Amino acid sequence: MKIMLLLIVISCCMIIVAKSQTTVRVACVGNSITEGSEIEAGKRYPDQLQELLGEKFQVKNFGLGGRTLLKRGEAPYWNEKYFKEVMSWSPRIIVIKLGTNDSKPHNWKYKDEFEADYRAFIQAFKNQIPSKKKIYVCTPVPAFKSAWGISDKVIKEEIVPIIERVAKEEEVFLIDLYTPLLGKGEYFPDGIHPNAAGANLIADVVYQAIKPQQ
Repeated sequence: MKIMLLLIVISCCMIIVAKSQTTVRVACVGNSITEGSEIEAGKRYPDQLQELLGEKFQVKNFGLGGRTLLKRGEAPYWNEKYFKEVMSWSPRIIVIKLGTNDSKPHNWKYKDEFEADYRAFIQAFKNQIPSKKKIYVCTPVPAFKSAWGISDKVIKEEIVPIIERVAKEEEVFLIDLYTPLLGKGEYFPDGIHPNAAGANLIADVVYQAIKPQQ
């Protein structure tokens, strides 16, 4: 009897280990739009992405409000513990959605450093996380109001083209979130942050980019 129970326990452990080894980890790196601080738990974009991808995936939200990609920005993501935690979590897929806060005048005065900082950000993940991974970089969503100094003009005319160029030259996947969300201002109550329905739109675009690659 004891031997049979032991075999059952061992079998269950093997199943759990096998499942954990086959689960694809997805790290969502970003600012408040990723964090979803104004959206109830379970409805933020990474939560909805989890639902879309299903149980074979494990999506984790590494979003932090107000963060910049620029190293000399007001709140660089580089300096946060999440930056190191993403590395140690060893995700198979990394989705980077930064740039909105960089468009603020006191951050964008360092615009000549944005491209180099973005390349270095990607390289950091390439160098520190095991080889079987895919990196996706997202263009920012439109800014429907000029709130907190965030500029849609800067995002559209300067930040988006830089991200597109970096993605191509660094050979990572590009997710265009700007174009699909044009004209969707009703889903962004304050003009910058999505509500649950807006988060669903973001999650769906990211899902469509990730899913066909698996």
